[in-house]
Amino acid sequence: MRALAGVLVLALASMEAAAQTPQPFPTPRPSQPAPPSPGVQAPPPSTQAPSAQKPPAATPAAPKPSAAPAAPQAATPDLGGIPLYPNAVYLTSYDAGRGQRFHLYGVLLPYADAVNFYRTALKQKGDELFQSPPTHQFEVARFREQDMAFPPSVTVKDYTFGGSAGYVNPKGGTPERFPTVIQIVPLPAAR
Repeated sequence: MRALAGVLVLALASMEAAAQTPQPFPTPRPSQPAPPSPGVQAPPPSTQAPSAQKPPAATPAAPKPSAAPAAPQAATPDLGGIPLYPNAVYLTSYDAGRGQRFHLYGVLLPYADAVNFYRTALKQKGDELFQSPPTHQFEVARFREQDMAFPPSVTVKDYTFGGSAGYVNPKGGTPERFPTVIQIVPLPAAR
């Protein structure tokens, strides 16, 4: 039953990725309120005394220029100690319920090599969920039905099965497609 739930999530994620462009997670909060829409009156200025207002936050010093500009790095979600393949590219994440999220990563690694990486890294055999398309799951913690929506796990799926070109990169750019997708479900966030 748990295996079926993991596969369903991967299937839904692949259909949803093809249907729309995902938004980055977590969404950054704007530091200043958005300007009012045309035709909408702006709220009156604050009537609080200046001493009651918050002082502006200190601005950090500008970084020192380096010889080569650093590439912007996407925020990597906390995986709770679950190892991540070194060249994995963060694709998106979805709410799994009960404080858990599904995190999807694309890798330019053949399916069998990705499975072998996690067999070694997690020191377990894992379970083959499906032969077609090849899907392998490694449970990383005990499933607690009262606290979790899904078992904490790593699921590896082959997106080149049956002659497919791979999972489309939802961010565009290079690579255009990933042969293998890794889904990580960490332990639920502390409540």
